[in-house]
Parts: sequence; structure tokens; C-alpha cells
Amino acid sequence: MRKAFSSLLLACALTAGTAWGQAPAAKPDVPLKYGATRFEKRQDDAMRKFRDNRLGAFIHWGLYAIPGGEWDGKVYRGAAEWLKSWAKVPSAEWLELMKQWNPTRFDARAWAKMMKNMGARYVKITTKHHEGFCLWPSKYSPYTVAHTPYGKDILGELVKAFNDEGLDVHFYFSVMDWSHPDWRYDIKTPEDSVAFRRFLAFTDNQLRELATRYPTVKDFWFDGTWDASIKKNAWWTAHAETMLKELLPGVTVNSRLRADDYGKRHFDSNGHLMGDYESGYERKLPDPVRDLRVTQWDWEACMTLPENQWGYHKDWSLSYVKTPVEVLDRIVHAVSMGGNMVVNFGPQADGDFRPEEKEMAEALGRWTARYGTCLYGCDYAGLPKQDWGYYTRRGDDVFMVVFNRPYSGWLTVKTNKGQRATAAALLDGTPLRVVETTSNEYNVAMPSADPGEPFVIRLTLTTTGKANNQYREALT
Repeated sequence: MRKAFSSLLLACALTAGTAWGQAPAAKPDVPLKYGATRFEKRQDDAMRKFRDNRLGAFIHWGLYAIPGGEWDGKVYRGAAEWLKSWAKVPSAEWLELMKQWNPTRFDARAWAKMMKNMGARYVKITTKHHEGFCLWPSKYSPYTVAHTPYGKDILGELVKAFNDEGLDVHFYFSVMDWSHPDWRYDIKTPEDSVAFRRFLAFTDNQLRELATRYPTVKDFWFDGTWDASIKKNAWWTAHAETMLKELLPGVTVNSRLRADDYGKRHFDSNGHLMGDYESGYERKLPDPVRDLRVTQWDWEACMTLPENQWGYHKDWSLSYVKTPVEVLDRIVHAVSMGGNMVVNFGPQADGDFRPEEKEMAEALGRWTARYGTCLYGCDYAGLPKQDWGYYTRRGDDVFMVVFNRPYSGWLTVKTNKGQRATAAALLDGTPLRVVETTSNEYNVAMPSADPGEPFVIRLTLTTTGKANNQYREALT
């Protein structure tokens, strides 16, 4: 009876959606022309590389870095890259900022070394944000780096520098473009429809240009696709994904691009993920106990250092700023549930990073150099979450990533039926005592010396008979 009930819960979980990254309630066999194209994780080499990288960096850089959240003497608390909207600045006036674009301290190689030393395995770059300013010399728009005092191809410099350091490059691309006269938030008239068709053709041209000019790009991360105009043109979202994959075999595309025939985004009307991975997590994460459904598909979260500041804002005192341990906690949290995490940086207008960002990158780098084995190539471990931290897993290796030191000096480990915890050791090989307390429950001793930071234990699990992850079944 219990097994039947667990199976029923699991079946319900695959169709019923809740608040965190879960597919909406499925309508059985809804005929769709523009829905999901697959019903399971991609397992090709390119997708496995995307998944194994686990930790990335995000770079939001554009004209908005020049005013840094301030316009006409007023500082706006909202996200700096939305300043044009907050301050109601006309596009023509906003784009005059191009005359000031001359990042004299920009050094693509220094950026690449900073991100590599941080432990990032890939970097997402804003090729064009909502303002319409392009970091590459697009021949389809006058609003590019080519028409600034700087004049050079910033995106090309970054792609080369990151690739030279062995980092994969991902392109952020905003479909919404405030600079283009044919952009529409909705399609309400025949004239709107004609104009928006022209806009989509323009967007196609820019995407083809990016894919052919920078053929080493591994991923397209779309933004600005939530408006009715896009949702009413589901055909185009499917077409754009197909086009990019034909131009760049193996490229990955996020779920944020896609809409189905009925305007459903991320997940189609049958509850299936569109795109290659879910990108519905901005500054939030799925609950590690209630939301285990996300372990069934690929997903990626992205986070800011000051709350909701992506582009450069001159005043970080307006927002809560995360500490390195808080950032690490979110990174490990994501990996423990089979997701990737991207940490955002907003360079200054001069092309350098603020001291706080450099310090954060250095702190993350020190930790990943010591403990990164619990991140790269790791996945969901299939064990119940414990208060001391998180589990990750790579093959037969299970890692306990400890953030909270228990007063008892013992770390509780609960295994699945058919599993035994037989050994534990620090990454340097120092053994730790393991004591069985009751069936499928063990205590692992804390190290004798307090590490003084989040640390990692390698846990050895032995399978006895047929292991059964009843924990996941019961909760999903």
C-alpha cells in the first residue's frame, strides 16, 4: 500500500506544478505545433559539458554602466540596467551615452583570468541588453561599439580571451529592444503585426551574425521574451532555436526563449520543458526538500551580489550585499539539486570591476581551488537534505558539503534502503569516524580541528542488495 501510494505521488509530481520550476498542470495530449521537442535530458557531449561545468559567471555590461543608476541627479534603487525605464528616458537621449563609451581600463585578458581564478568554467556575456546597444559591431544596427570612441569589437576580445583561458562562452541576448522602432509589447493591430514581423527578421539577422561571427559560442541565453508580442509568435521562438542549432550543432538554448501555441513559457501546455534547460531561477532557488522535481531536468540559476543589481550601480548601500559564504551556499545548493549556478558581475563604465567584486571572485577562487571537486561534474546525490549543509555526487563519490557546524560534533547521515555509510574522510584523506545509530541513519564525526570555513567530506556508501531511493519517491 505504501509503495502504491509513493508511486501515485510520483505520478502526480510529473504532471502537477507548484511554485518552484515545476511544469504547469498538464493537459493530456494537447496538440502542439510549437511545444517541446524532447521529453528527457539531452545526453550529447555538448550538453554534458554544459552540465558538468556547473559554475559560471555572468557579465552585465552596457551603456547603463555610465550613469550607474543615477539620472538627472536622482539615484534610482531599481536594477541599473533598467534605468532608462525607471527614469523614463527617451531612446534617442539614452543612446547619446554612446558618445561617452570609452572603457580605457578594459582588459579582456584580465577579465578572463579573474573568472578562471574564481573557479568559473563558463561566462555569460550580455551581447545586447534591452537598451539595444551591441557589444559587437553589428551591421544591422547603428547602436554598436563600432560607433563609439572605443570603436573596437569588445565581444570579440572577450570571446578570444575567455577561450584562451579554457572557459566556455555563452551569449546573453535580449529580444526586447527599446532602440528599435518596430519593437512591440503587444500585437493589437495589423500595423503592429507588420512592424513586428520586420523586427523578428532584424532579430534573426543579429542572431545569425552572432552565431557565424563567433562560432565558438556554446549557449544562447535569451531575455526580454515575456511580453504578449513574443507569446503571440510562438512560431518564431521555435524557429530561432532551430536556426541556431542548425548554425551551431551542439549549442544549448535556455527555456526563457520559448513559448508554445497557447503562450505557455518555459514548459509547454503538456508540462514538458522547452529548450535545453530551465532558466526560471533569478535570485531564487528551489527548495531542497519540497522541490526535487527539478532533478529530472537540466536547469540553471543566476544570482546577483547586491540584491537585484545586475548592471553597474554606483551605490551598493541601497541593497543587501551577499557575503562569500552566502554565495557559496547558493552555488552548492544549486549543484546539490542537479543545477548550474551563474554569479553576476556588473563592470564599471571604465571597464574595470569594483573592489567588492574582485574580492568576491578571489574568495570564491580560494574555496573552489580547495573544494571544487564537490562541484564540477557533480549532480543530485539522492539523499535527504540535512541541516548541516548539502550532498553532491559524482559517480560513486558522495560529498558532504558542511556549512553549519553542529553543537553535538556529529553530522547526521540518512541513507536510502539498501545503502550503508561505511567510511568518511576529508578531501586530504584524513579519516573521520562513522557510527551507525539506527537503521539507515549514521553519525559522521566532525574533524578535530575546526576548518573555519565550509568544508567537504567524502562519504563512502556501500550498496547492500537493491538500493531504493524511497526518499525521492515519497517527496516527489
